[in-house]
Amino acid sequence: MRKHLVLTLGALAAGTGAGLAVADWRWRSATAALVSRLHADAAPEPREVPSEIGALPKPVARYFRAVLPPSAGALRSARLEQRGEFLGRPGSDGWRAFTAVEHFSARPAGFVWDARIRMAPGLTIRVRDGFVRGRGSMVASVLGIYPVVSVEGRPNVTAAALQRYLAEAVWIPTALLPEEGVRWASLDESSARATITAGDTTVSVDFHFGADDLVDRIFTAARGRDVGEGRSVPTPWQGRFSHYELRDGYRIPMRGEVEWVLPGGPAPYWRGEITGVTFERRTGAT
Repeated sequence: MRKHLVLTLGALAAGTGAGLAVADWRWRSATAALVSRLHADAAPEPREVPSEIGALPKPVARYFRAVLPPSAGALRSARLEQRGEFLGRPGSDGWRAFTAVEHFSARPAGFVWDARIRMAPGLTIRVRDGFVRGRGSMVASVLGIYPVVSVEGRPNVTAAALQRYLAEAVWIPTALLPEEGVRWASLDESSARATITAGDTTVSVDFHFGADDLVDRIFTAARGRDVGEGRSVPTPWQGRFSHYELRDGYRIPMRGEVEWVLPGGPAPYWRGEITGVTFERRTGAT
């Protein structure tokens, strides 16, 4: 009987392992296909960063001078490796470790974020967010097997994804240039509003610059927040960036955190750091 139990448990473990392997393959294949679509339409032509940066709002011009190398080439894409913590449930003990890879395209605007969030020993949530070809998407699955969320193309999801792209473009800074479709309007001496249109969607995000001329905070008064049962509520949203370092000549923040601004106070839900960066210029060089 003991031998039969051992054999049965062994067969179950083998079956579970095989199922997880298949699920992992399917997840990685779906991610690769989405990343391929992200880059398929990316503008390939080489182009130097324009010299008329001085025509932009003063804090924006100072930012570009601080983060772009002399004679900088426009970036076609970026690949970022990340690690940090994601708030899996309310409370100080609700933070869960994650690792992720994020792919960006500068023109057309887009990203794919592929993450693993460790909820408990042996229990991982796979998350893939994206903005590709003018459509936002969000997919989450337990172990890559049991679906939790799967939405694509809804107007609120698409707008929220494009706002995220615009905010996170500090990690591929030439994507914030007017030549990539970003329109800048001055707010005051230390802030400006960036607006971008992709497909039928137009969004804006406010950029706040520190004494070092670098972006230290982004803010929008209304970004869609999921409150359950398929409902999304426009909610103030902001992110903070710090620890800027040079990567391939471009100065980017290596740490960040994101939070909802609720009536009871800020509610952070993501904090992380960049552990690896790969840029592709329009010339094809990296």
